[in-house]
Amino acid sequence: MCGIVGVMGRGPVNQLLYDSLLLLQHRGQDAAGIATAQGNQFNMYKAHGLVRDVFRTRNMRSLPGTSGVGQVRYPTAGSSDSEEEAQPFYVNAPFGIMMTHNGNLTNWRELRESLFRVDRRHINTNSDSEVLLNVLAHELQSAANGVSLDDDAIFRAVGAVHRRVKGAYAVIAQIAGYGLLGFRDPNGIRPLCLGRMETDEGDEWMLASESVALEGSGFSFVRDIAPGEAVFVDLDGRIVSRQCSENAQLVPCIFEYVYFARPDSLMDGVSVYDARLRMGEYLADNVARRLRLGDIDVVMPIPDSSRPAAMQLAARLNLDYREGLIKNRYVGRTFIMPGQAVRKKSVRQKLNAIGMEFKGKNVLLVDDSIVRGTTSREIVDMARAAGANKVYFASAAPPVRFPNVYGIDMPTQKELIATGRTDEEIARTIGADALVYQDLHDMQQAVRDLNPAMARFEASCFDGQYVTGDITPEYLERLGQSRNQDENQESGGLQFNMGYAANDA
Repeated sequence: MCGIVGVMGRGPVNQLLYDSLLLLQHRGQDAAGIATAQGNQFNMYKAHGLVRDVFRTRNMRSLPGTSGVGQVRYPTAGSSDSEEEAQPFYVNAPFGIMMTHNGNLTNWRELRESLFRVDRRHINTNSDSEVLLNVLAHELQSAANGVSLDDDAIFRAVGAVHRRVKGAYAVIAQIAGYGLLGFRDPNGIRPLCLGRMETDEGDEWMLASESVALEGSGFSFVRDIAPGEAVFVDLDGRIVSRQCSENAQLVPCIFEYVYFARPDSLMDGVSVYDARLRMGEYLADNVARRLRLGDIDVVMPIPDSSRPAAMQLAARLNLDYREGLIKNRYVGRTFIMPGQAVRKKSVRQKLNAIGMEFKGKNVLLVDDSIVRGTTSREIVDMARAAGANKVYFASAAPPVRFPNVYGIDMPTQKELIATGRTDEEIARTIGADALVYQDLHDMQQAVRDLNPAMARFEASCFDGQYVTGDITPEYLERLGQSRNQDENQESGGLQFNMGYAANDA
């Protein structure tokens, strides 16, 4: 999972990109990067770490220009944490292109082989994003037919990318001498939206993963980019768009609404906060069916993303709501951290219990989801150590039984706590007195209530149905083998100043 942003401005955009990445920091804490365009030169800096730690004053000064792209990243399955795999990525032929990508390609290995043998393009890393960049570069070259790019050529190239590439991808690319390009995969699995700011010099445009990045940077939300659609903003601020896929359909990732997106974001016409409130209502009904409400003294969220669901659940069931767990916001997400011992230690560092809220009480803990179960087990232990009489557990998402292959680096299937276990067995494994999961249909309906046009969702980690139609057991086995959670290299950052020609073939 990553957060991406691109700006076509009227003045320097380095601060705008930085501020926007801060607003998208929740989407990736592994690395951050910014690339800007000024005259005949791209400028880029990227490194491991949080945005505030990566960019210093000297780095910001090295990023002049009135347009650019940025990304916050955590590594997805099969990738490494090598500095070279941080984004943006750059290619100089046939056009200088800086690109950021959120998602994961499912056929990137086949594409890499084709790029080498047929397209004669060399790939330097094991990143599917670099593969995608080179596919885009090749298709732009083919669409331009040896001459300068125009709108039609750019949109033809994106259409060709859609035909070749499978998986999830929201893309923002700066094309040297031409402008800013954004597009979304034909299923709309990963989010992308457009914003505008009016200035005395003319309109400025921003593309970003979430609307919160637009609004927090002073831009007005215009709309979501449609599945399969491409939007191009030229150097004069002129904006054009086109549907570039013949088979576009909206099948967004349901996990965005459950966990990843900020609650103050709007995605595909749905308020993430409202969606989580409704998930709490549906979960409340399920709790009422499965547990004796008289046995529950208090409802507590496991901060932060489960808070709206827990509040609404408590209100619907007329139960007391308390904040019994306090979060240290400077520890990363635990289900993507390497090593079981590191994850257990991180849970204790991340959360602390307020003893008076637990002592002698029957507590219903509400979380957004349960993946490995490591965090859940540690929190149940914390609740008991703080004096809880009984500990019930509720998940606003259904059991996670399958890997995600579209950009969320979840564990292999055998590492998922729900694999091969009943709800009762999972409850015993995490040490809870009882466990209630959200129903899959209810979770989807909670979002659909807010946008009835959403006929389908990408919910493969819950139901094992992969929307791209190319995921086999062999693919999942290879994915599991490719995971290497123990790599943890540190580096001081990469900085480039790259010249380009507008049509450097």
